[in-house]
Formats: sequence, C-alpha cells, structure tokens
Amino acid sequence: MKTFWASARFFAIALLCIGARIAHADDVDANSAASLRAKYDGLQNRLSHNQFQRPLYLDSSETSDSVTGDIYARINYPFATVRAALNNPGDWCDILILHVNTKYCRASSGNQGAVLNVSIGKKYDEPLEKAYRVDFAYRVAAQTANYLQVRLNADVGPFSTRDYRIVLEAVPVETGRTFIHFSYSYTYGLVGRLALQVYLATIGRSKVGFAVVGTRSDGQPLHIGGLRGLVERNTMRYYLAIEAFLGAVSAPPQERLEKRLREWFAAIERYPRQLHEMEQGEYLDMKRKEYLRQQSELQPPPA
Repeated sequence: MKTFWASARFFAIALLCIGARIAHADDVDANSAASLRAKYDGLQNRLSHNQFQRPLYLDSSETSDSVTGDIYARINYPFATVRAALNNPGDWCDILILHVNTKYCRASSGNQGAVLNVSIGKKYDEPLEKAYRVDFAYRVAAQTANYLQVRLNADVGPFSTRDYRIVLEAVPVETGRTFIHFSYSYTYGLVGRLALQVYLATIGRSKVGFAVVGTRSDGQPLHIGGLRGLVERNTMRYYLAIEAFLGAVSAPPQERLEKRLREWFAAIERYPRQLHEMEQGEYLDMKRKEYLRQQSELQPPPA
C-alpha cells in the first residue's frame, strides 16, 4: 500500500508537468492569426487589470477526463525575435528543463520528424532511471511573417493517460511587441483519475492556483484548488520559462544558461503562494547538474 501511494503521488506530479493542447484544436479559425488578434483585442481590459501586475490572462477548465490551462500574454519582444527563438526543437529543451520537475530533455530526429525525449521526475536530484520518459513529437504547424504555431504532442502516457499536448501560438501586435497564447492539457483514464485523487487528498491538498473563487473569512481572496489549481500552476511555470528563455537570447552564449535559470526562479518567486518549491541555491545547483547531464548524454535515457 505504501508503494501504491508513492507511485500515485509521483504519477500526479508527472501528469501535471507534461503535455498540453489548444481548445478546439480542429477549428482552423481558432488557430489563425486573425482569430488570435481578435482574442487580443477582446482581452484588453483583463490584460490591463489583473492580479499578475503584467499583461497576462490565465484561464483553466476541467471535464470528467481532461484538464486544460491557457495563458494569453503580451510580451516586450518583437515577433521576429520570438519566431526565430521558438521554432527550433533544441531550444524547446532549454525551455522545458527550467521546470523543477523536468530532469532531462534531448531533441532527436525520427522517421516522423523531430522528437523531444523528456524525463519527468521529482523536484530534487534523482537518477534518470527513476524519472518517467515521455516522447513529444515536435512540429512547427504554421510559420509566416505574422503568425507562429508550435506543437508538441505525446499521444500515450503513464497510467492510462493520453493526448499530452503543448501548443504555442504568437502574432505581432503594436509597438514591436508580441501576443502569445500558450495552452497546456492532457486526458486521463480511470487509473489516472484515481492517482490524481490520491495526490490531491494528501500532499497536494494545500496547493492552489491563481483563479479567485471566493473570499476567506479574513477578507483575503480564496484561490482555486484541486486539479485546476495544479494545472494553473504548471501552465504559469512553463509560460515563465518561455519568457526567461527569450530574455536570455541576446546574452553571450556562455551566459545564457545562468541568465535563464536566475530569471525563471525570480519570476516564479513573484507568486510564492502558488509557485514556491525550494530556495534559489538548491534550484540553481540542481539545474546546473541536470543541464550538464543533458548536454553530455549522447543518447536519450532508456524508455
């Protein structure tokens, strides 16, 4: 029984750290540059007035067998810079490895195109053989002078899970800035639902997301918990990793890793109630080791 609870907790962490898909992915209009610009126009008030103190809107949803997190944000980088920085599979490994639970990521080429071999584990140093391997098919779905869409898909995961998706789309907006939509979701079966319920009833019971669902007795906002709360946390972590990566692009190559790590950690610490997991020194030491391991491996870890 002890082994089952430990496996369930680990599975819940892995489940929340991998995958995403855009809502209504089959709807061509929803993925178009015009649609994304229309979304930008419609979110002006939310981008200007929110709890994040930055032009960002976070949303989440849950069904009986899936969960989704979406972030819309305006960033202070020209679209040409964003497009050049986010359309290479190796660069996405540099983004994903910033997350505390990503232990390894290597881009490789297969018969169907580029693949990201990702290992997801716990928030401290651990051997790769104890992490869970997920292979994402990487694809630049659209790339024009005014629109970018990148997709990372993993159809099968652990414990009856499926349809892991990461989708990013971007368009240029006024004054040399870019509007980004980042979407994160997955689908789970009966075993996955059970593992998530165990996690949320034990070590995950006090963790919350960003959506405000009421007011506490002391007058402070009451934030959403449960599965949507955890998905919101990880959606924000990945979005902040994208921003940290973009912020380091102009730095000398030998300084980029350290700049990414420090900027990502500083970014998550702006939201300690939701995102704080460890102290900066512990995080930097762990990630430097993981990055060196990632760079030195000639082959991806065994499946």
